[in-house]
Amino acid sequence: MVKHIILWKLKEEHNTAAVKQGIKDGLEGLIGKIPGLVEISVQIDSLVSSNADVMLYSVFEDEAALKGYAVHPKHVFAADHFVRPYTQTRLCLDFEV
Repeated sequence: MVKHIILWKLKEEHNTAAVKQGIKDGLEGLIGKIPGLVEISVQIDSLVSSNADVMLYSVFEDEAALKGYAVHPKHVFAADHFVRPYTQTRLCLDFEV
């Protein structure tokens, strides 16, 4: 299994509940639609001590599935429409378990 964790800092003008919910809905809607994607969840409710606004936690069958997800048309659509226009900073950590 491969875990794929993303932290985003939103652009100040887009740091709203509606934008966060759109990211959550857009990405969590990918479950069952992309081969090898085992689990996906988006955290949008953070404590004030946080320095990130949104977190993606996802699990893939293997590294090949993660690579396939990155270029899958449904993921690219979700990223281009619900995530990238609103984010300022992205951090990623992928690891095998």
